[in-house]
Amino acid sequence: MIAVPGGKVWFKRVGGGAGLPLLVVHGGPGLPHTYLRSLQRLADEREVVFWDQLGCGNSERPSNRELWTMRRSVAEMDAVVAGLGLNRFHIFGNSWGGMMAQQYALDVTSRAVSLTISNSIASIPQFSQMVARLKTELDPATQSAIERHEAAGTTYTAEYQDAIRTWNETYLCRLRPWPPELLEAFSRMGNDIFETMFGPSDFHIVGTIRDWDVFDRLADITLPTLIIAGKFDECVPEHMWDMHQRIAGSRYELFESSAHMPFIEEPGKFDSVMRDFLRLYDSPRAGGTSR
Repeated sequence: MIAVPGGKVWFKRVGGGAGLPLLVVHGGPGLPHTYLRSLQRLADEREVVFWDQLGCGNSERPSNRELWTMRRSVAEMDAVVAGLGLNRFHIFGNSWGGMMAQQYALDVTSRAVSLTISNSIASIPQFSQMVARLKTELDPATQSAIERHEAAGTTYTAEYQDAIRTWNETYLCRLRPWPPELLEAFSRMGNDIFETMFGPSDFHIVGTIRDWDVFDRLADITLPTLIIAGKFDECVPEHMWDMHQRIAGSRYELFESSAHMPFIEEPGKFDSVMRDFLRLYDSPRAGGTSR
């Protein structure tokens, strides 16, 4: 366990090798690291470091909702890096973890040598527009169920849960059936974190990060950056392409058969892309330093 602002968090270090460590930043907010367990495949070349962010998984779960802000989350990430003694290291952030990783790269001075932004966004206001458009592409019955039950506050009903399952199987993970590590992560999710930071759902983002937007700051990211997008992702690939265009020298990889989780949906291509990118910046001569 590592002490961070607000409590203590659980971590795990896996594998080793000549490559620099890879720090894995999970999404949610509040979805524990479990669904990213497949990144252990990379541990034959380097140490892969996981942690469960405060409030979920194996970490402490404080009841103080004032903790759930981007500022404190970035401070938590900084405390994890310091607590683990990470010197030169790579960062991988998926979804919400990619948002946090961007904010960290922009605001914290570290010895990180590369940044991978996987299936993420740089603007909550733009994301709200994305999901509103994608919802219109669902079948009319599913759209209606989502809208009616969210308006009525009856999101506990089976009809609403079925509609959200359709959304998740379309825009989150298209593999059937979902693998055990993804089901486990959802079963151990810190719902208070998501509800406080986002809101009741992706369609009504009214929480503490409702105005979060670093889109116009992306040019200030100086780390070598890999952008990973999925063709069917709720974080639409057009937005991630725009992010790539704003981060000088970044690399963009589109996964044609994936939604939000190419490490699960297209594991062979994902591993190949990640290994190639990380190896490029393992050399002391190749690394960068975040601001």
